[in-house]
Amino acid sequence: MNNIPPSSSLSLLDKTILVTRSVGQSSQFSDRLTEVGATVIEMPTLEIVSPSSWSGLDNAIAHLSDFHWLILTSTNAIDYFFERLNTQNINNGALAKIKIAVVGEKTAQSLKQKSLQPDFIPPNFIADSLIVNFPEELSGKRILFPRVESGGREVLVKEFTAKGAEVTEVAAYQSCCPNSIPPAAELALQNKSLDIITFASSKTVQCFHKMTTKLFSESTINYLEGICIASIGPQTSKDCRSLLGRVDVEAEEHTLEGLTQALIKWVDSK
Repeated sequence: MNNIPPSSSLSLLDKTILVTRSVGQSSQFSDRLTEVGATVIEMPTLEIVSPSSWSGLDNAIAHLSDFHWLILTSTNAIDYFFERLNTQNINNGALAKIKIAVVGEKTAQSLKQKSLQPDFIPPNFIADSLIVNFPEELSGKRILFPRVESGGREVLVKEFTAKGAEVTEVAAYQSCCPNSIPPAAELALQNKSLDIITFASSKTVQCFHKMTTKLFSESTINYLEGICIASIGPQTSKDCRSLLGRVDVEAEEHTLEGLTQALIKWVDSK
């Protein structure tokens, strides 16, 4: 894990940045960008809500003792998984014999807020690293994987299964595209008054493209000409290239602080 020193200078002064995150999850990142001088406009591109059915997760919770590992790849998965435990009056003691793996320091911190320590955090904050660096032989292991209901990557399940694990996927939450663009964000896009647009997940890219396709009379790719497209990591960058035509900045450390530092470095290089 890299420890990136926070920047105290106003490195992003005079830069207007559009932050595309889920509803209710933008503020910390926006505050950090503001600290280094940026003007931030928020455009939530995801709404996180309950799954269409709790039956899969409820059934898994009823059989927690059957599993060797619990895999949590996002703070959303943690929030909804533990909310469901609480709904059923089950405390953390039910997880005492299950090892927990998380992806990313932010996810680890979210778990610690539940008074639990992860047994494994991969060295790189991407899901693929979880597979490559998994600390145990996977053959015969039973894994519980609470995840987004649809639209998530399938690589974890495929790779774990290929290595002999038995993976139980259950829907813990849904991520949906909002129906409207906030007026300030719409105006900034139409006036082309943005310097940078940030994307912290593939789904934010997908929903941004879907939402702006309705807004622009010309293609989104043409409309974003001259605006820096900044991505948190490789998979998000892949979607940027596919849907938006390019990516200009990719974080070396796949965290929001890593993305902030990548933007500072990009601006400094200009």
